Amino acid sequence: MEFDTFSRHKLSVVALIGNDACWSQIAREQVATFKSSVAVGLKHTRYDNVGVALGARGELIDSEEDLTKERFEKIFASATGGTSVVVNIIIGKSNFRDGSICV
Repeated sequence: MEFDTFSRHKLSVVALIGNDACWSQIAREQVATFKSSVAVGLKHTRYDNVGVALGARGELIDSEEDLTKERFEKIFASATGGTSVVVNIIIGKSNFRDGSICV
């Protein structure tokens, strides 16, 4: 609930959330070891809307066409004067960090 605090104290913070609808770092080892995906599969939660509910601005990026330098420049420029922004970026699954251990 940090964004509630950022809003109340008028702090300008930008959070970029890579949303793959999964706790992928945990899921990799959990599924391989225990053959179970219990509690690691999520929905594409609208974290941008959660940010709005906590007093921040929310931005949703759900296509490659939205991943532009100009879009991010506007987002970061809007985080001024005590306004924080939650950017919810819908991403695909990948094998990044495959084989690494998460504790």
